[in-house]
Amino acid sequence: MKHTISVLVENQFGTFNRVVTMFSGKGFNVHSLSIGETEVPDISRMTIVTSGDDKIIEQVVKQLNRLIDTLKVVDLTGQPKIERELALITVYYQKGTRTEIVNVANIFRGKVVDINNKSITLEITGPPDKIDAAVNVLEPYGIKEMARSGTVALKRGEQIKHDKKDILVNHIKEGTK
Repeated sequence: MKHTISVLVENQFGTFNRVVTMFSGKGFNVHSLSIGETEVPDISRMTIVTSGDDKIIEQVVKQLNRLIDTLKVVDLTGQPKIERELALITVYYQKGTRTEIVNVANIFRGKVVDINNKSITLEITGPPDKIDAAVNVLEPYGIKEMARSGTVALKRGEQIKHDKKDILVNHIKEGTK
């Protein structure tokens, strides 16, 4: 089963490498990993999509919590969340199929971001299953190239904004470091 894990980390040199090394060293599979700065510039959010049974995911969460730069780890699986992914998909087209491909993009609320005399590049954003569905519909036309951003996710509902100091204090109080 796939799990989406949100990890708040200190935005420092080497943090990303420590997380990736932990996953490879323990033999954990990563389906996607996205990282970016949060509303607090000194903190980054990593969204990791991985798979495994409950025991493996529990181990992943424990190992992530042990890393020196980790501030907070949350398994979002089974919780209300908002997930998004960006895909750039270049599709071959022929004289009669260009309009069809543009219509497919419109159905998935995508847009054309590049076109030449042989191919068209679409940008589609949405939940991972929406991206998968778009890819399935576009495959018969001939996908030339595709890049997917990986999943980014946030817990749905009211979020309390914290600054770095609040997160660090709460993290120490929870006794996970």
